[in-house]
Amino acid sequence: MRDKQMPLAVALMGYGGLIPFIGLALLSNAEPLHGVMYRGALLLYGAVILSFVGAVHWGVALVDPQLNERDRSALYIWSVIPALIGWCSYIFAPIAAALMLILGFVFQYWRDLRWARMVSWPGWYLALRLRLTIVASVFLLVGVLPLVT
Repeated sequence: MRDKQMPLAVALMGYGGLIPFIGLALLSNAEPLHGVMYRGALLLYGAVILSFVGAVHWGVALVDPQLNERDRSALYIWSVIPALIGWCSYIFAPIAAALMLILGFVFQYWRDLRWARMVSWPGWYLALRLRLTIVASVFLLVGVLPLVT
């Protein structure tokens, strides 16, 4: 692994990207009149971010010169799966959609872990991905909590 120090821009964008998860989840619970709108925005944001983290694998496939063609193809193929999960989640009821997104984030992190043996992720990347995955997942659940009862 390389680059043990996380760049400031990555920290700001990564952790700043949690603000919509947290804010929309809390608004979904706090304001019942507009909760449906906030919940929809939360789920849509989750789908967009899931697409983004999947696309990291596309970028790795483009630039890592040490990959063989089989691994490069596997990265390209996987890179679109999170986007498809996010897109498909939008046709489901909010609880099912949130669970699909959470599973998508967990599977994406699992794939990142598996590729860590073959890809030269920066030293800070997997720890960041784990923290972001946990917080995003928790607040996706918080956002649909009123529907569970």
